[in-house]
Amino acid sequence: MARRCNYEGVVLTTPVTVPYERFSDRAAHHWIGRALRGVLDASLLEKSAIDGLAVASFSLAPDNAVGLTQHFGFSPRWLDHVPMGGASGIVSLRRAARAVQSGDAHIIACVAGDTNPRDGFRNLLRNFSRFSQDAVYPYGAAGPNGSFAFLTDHYMRKFGATREDFGKISVSQRANALLYPHALMKKRLSLDDYLGSRMISDPVCLFDCVMPCAGAEAFLVMREETAKAQGLKYVHLRSAIERHNAFPNDPVQEKGGWAMDRDELWAMASCRPGDIDLVQTYDDYPVIVMMQFEDLGFCGKGEAKDFVRSHDLTIYGDFPHNTSGGQLSVGQAGAAGGHLGIVEALRQLTASAAENQVKNARRGLVSGFGMINYDRGLCSGAAILEGAGA
Repeated sequence: MARRCNYEGVVLTTPVTVPYERFSDRAAHHWIGRALRGVLDASLLEKSAIDGLAVASFSLAPDNAVGLTQHFGFSPRWLDHVPMGGASGIVSLRRAARAVQSGDAHIIACVAGDTNPRDGFRNLLRNFSRFSQDAVYPYGAAGPNGSFAFLTDHYMRKFGATREDFGKISVSQRANALLYPHALMKKRLSLDDYLGSRMISDPVCLFDCVMPCAGAEAFLVMREETAKAQGLKYVHLRSAIERHNAFPNDPVQEKGGWAMDRDELWAMASCRPGDIDLVQTYDDYPVIVMMQFEDLGFCGKGEAKDFVRSHDLTIYGDFPHNTSGGQLSVGQAGAAGGHLGIVEALRQLTASAAENQVKNARRGLVSGFGMINYDRGLCSGAAILEGAGA
């Protein structure tokens, strides 16, 4: 396979988080609009300077990205609506980067946001996909808890992972979240707390599950010279991959699309797993974190349990992971969950994080995963980012 063109000259800048709320009756437009206002204020750019827009949201209907241009008064010459859930951040980034490289747009805002009324998550599950309507929901297995319980049980039986292994991921992320200003979960979590929590869908327990909430995340993609001229802190995009419906013949998902394209990811960035200073994986459930550790090359297939046992995953450890606390402790603001890791990596690699700053962070890997059907997630992606001073 020929090596693809790299992303030379493309940078990410201006990370913005709209603080999350557990429930909200405001529309997704409110949250997305606040995020866009945030990137304009932080970058000191005029609205007319944003000539590209990539949007991800589960709750934007009946509107879409086109409707938002009129709603917010943008006139972009490049526009994308990326309905890929937790993979939307990486996919938006890749497409925006290529648009900037080609000159189709100069400055692109990548934004994701969702609302969460009290019955919103139930309605989302009911109408998530034709697959869920026809093959899952009518049988009482609606929602991701049952699907990820199925995947988790299979993974445990085949590879020998234990609840304690998954618990270490959740506990470590909660420790990071205690230092992250936007995390909704601020109560310390011990392994005993994790193991003693109520079972949701065996073997998935309470602290294996993300908490739906409302919020938004955003960042800008542009050329390096544009960021310098604007006086913005930035990071380089060194490589990125995406894959959809990977390994479709596997009867149960135990690896994702990262495994198909990781050689390209590392080769394009001219680095190896050992060169990465922090990792932001998509973490709707811990089993997917373990899959990503393996499929991205940090350990072999089936070895993530040993990798987790032998590493400190907190910001002070030898493998800083989900330094904000990830969705498991920050909350899952719908499609914004796929942008959370990117925004956090931007802060870390520009030394702009809060008390959760990882010391001397130069390179980071961010990954995304989305659109779960009963037995697998269909979308995956990853990117390697490097600080400007690296």
